[in-house]
Amino acid sequence: MKHWKRYTITAALPYANGPKHIGHLAGAYLPADIYVRYLRLKKRDVLFVCGSDEHGTAITMQAMQENTTPQAIIDKYHVLIKDSFEKLGISFDIYHRTSSQLHHETAQEFFLDFYKKGLFKEITTDQYFDDEKKVFLADRYITGTCPNCGYEHAYGDQCEHCGKSLSPSDLISPRSTLSGLAPVLRPTKHWYLPLNEYEPWLRTWLLRDHAKDWKVNVYGQCKSWIEGGLQPRAMTRDGEWGIKVPLPDAEGKVLYVWFDAPIGYISATKQWALDNNKTWELYWKDSDTRLVHFVGKDNIVFHCIIFPVMLHMHGDYIVPDNVPANEFLNLEGHKMSTSRKWSVEMHEYLQDFPDKVDELRYVLCSIAPETKDSEFTWKDYQTRVNSELVAILGNFVNRVMVLTEKYFEGKVPKAVENAEVKIFVTAQRDKISEALENFKFREALTEVMNIARYGNKLLTDKEPWKTFKENPEATGAVLYDSLQIIAGLSIVCEPFLPFTSKKLFGMLNMDAKNFSWADIGRQDLLPMGHLLGKAELLYQKVEDETIQKQIEKLHGAKSPEPLKVENKVDAAPVKTEPEFRETEPEKPEITFDEFAKLDLRVGTVLTAEKVQKADKLLKLTVDLGFEIRTVVSGIAEFFKPEDIIGQQVSVVANLAPRKIRGIESKGMILLAEDEMGVLHFVLPKELTKNGSIIR
Repeated sequence: MKHWKRYTITAALPYANGPKHIGHLAGAYLPADIYVRYLRLKKRDVLFVCGSDEHGTAITMQAMQENTTPQAIIDKYHVLIKDSFEKLGISFDIYHRTSSQLHHETAQEFFLDFYKKGLFKEITTDQYFDDEKKVFLADRYITGTCPNCGYEHAYGDQCEHCGKSLSPSDLISPRSTLSGLAPVLRPTKHWYLPLNEYEPWLRTWLLRDHAKDWKVNVYGQCKSWIEGGLQPRAMTRDGEWGIKVPLPDAEGKVLYVWFDAPIGYISATKQWALDNNKTWELYWKDSDTRLVHFVGKDNIVFHCIIFPVMLHMHGDYIVPDNVPANEFLNLEGHKMSTSRKWSVEMHEYLQDFPDKVDELRYVLCSIAPETKDSEFTWKDYQTRVNSELVAILGNFVNRVMVLTEKYFEGKVPKAVENAEVKIFVTAQRDKISEALENFKFREALTEVMNIARYGNKLLTDKEPWKTFKENPEATGAVLYDSLQIIAGLSIVCEPFLPFTSKKLFGMLNMDAKNFSWADIGRQDLLPMGHLLGKAELLYQKVEDETIQKQIEKLHGAKSPEPLKVENKVDAAPVKTEPEFRETEPEKPEITFDEFAKLDLRVGTVLTAEKVQKADKLLKLTVDLGFEIRTVVSGIAEFFKPEDIIGQQVSVVANLAPRKIRGIESKGMILLAEDEMGVLHFVLPKELTKNGSIIR
């Protein structure tokens, strides 16, 4: 692994058009913060940047809904979001704004650099225009039916239901969100980023160089995009709210928000450098700097394809070394959505649980949607807090502190260093490091808790409360070992549970500034005779009434929109004149026990490609929840690979593997064949969690 001189860590710029919910926190900001805190403990040179994304149609739409101005919207929500992040312990070095003059200048400089080098394509196209409102419609002002999944409220740039990136012309039955009328096409000129010209570079940099070190969900989505063929993409829009295109013939045109927003990382770095007398270029232009973007599933394409192409086109900038994007966090069985009032907003959680920040950080990390969607439920939150934080970590610390106060007047007892404890904790430290370096935050948190479990077992096995009268040295030895374990926990917890770490340092009467990651495992962190601080409970149990109140609050706000895919847009079969087929005769009956041997599961197609020299076969990667499978299916005559990305399918999961055209296929996709010989996917009526058993 390369030794980097410094790190530039970015977290996706949240739109300042409303509050952000815990799904956003779990997707990008919490994992980024854990990673950054870990790097700081390793004494690395790291810069953590973020800020409010304050342009784009989402802002103007929100302003219209609230009958106010875009400026008033961004001023309101920038403060709310920034305050929420601070209270949740998200430790940005700077939280900037894209409405700043410095950002406007930086984005315009980028645009002019490309323009002067002749890198843009100036293209006049027919774009949707609202005849009633007399304006060209940005992508987000157009909704219609998604051609991929049939969702009827997809936006013109992306379907938020299945995640597929779209253009307004892709939508079925498009309509203006301003007037509700069908838009008309009118000519308009814009400046396009020629993504297609950089496809060879992307194939080398991304598909070859990062085939093994990027997460499978990220790599799969990018591969699908590139394999589908890239097209020029407009980097300007018709509109008034945004960064003006710095050209004399561009009246009424602004930079596309996805050109402007990622440059916000750079302008934020410039502002940080000005504020701290630093050199910003080192963090964006030095090959010894590691650039890592933390984003959610819906931002993968922009951070893995569009922005890297922009950086590469400029020529002076480094490109991201990794983009460890997460999938979506659902809520109580349904997709989280602020607009549908089916969410847990960050600021509302803080209002309801002002003293339970680490509890939320713990739960969200333990269920993080790292390679597949996951789910937050209030009952699971209660269980994890009570049975893990309270019963394991909190209980261990409390028992040790109370016993030390009782038997040794709150001072670290005299004892001989225990090599076994040192070896165990040091090994755990290294496991946690390896997991964090590979962005496996759930795994790392499990290993942190295993240290506390080890400590509890040590107390249970040695029973120091029974040995004190006859053998006080034995009691002292156990408590000495336990206190050194807690001292190690105070350091190792800091990235995950910073408020817990601060409490532990206070209880142990230690100064956190004196310790680093390398100190975890040392058996002399607390010298003998050291006077401990005052003991306090780390956590309080979450009561049933508290959880019930949150569930009632959630359901009282609004019933959720079901996570469903109505298969209204079936892929058209290649055959134009299918032959009529008679219904096959019924097969011999089987027993229930024979049927029960089948393991039928719901999965989602991540990637699809044709098998070489096999006209009927597609090679699919399918997310089954518990693992990603390769399945070869004879459906190429009926479905195009690009049309079934994101498609939910039913899979025979326990079918013995077999090689088909040299590819090991592990499973079978269930399809129904109609009387015309056309195949149809056997689907759950509603979008269902991957891995769900079909009974």
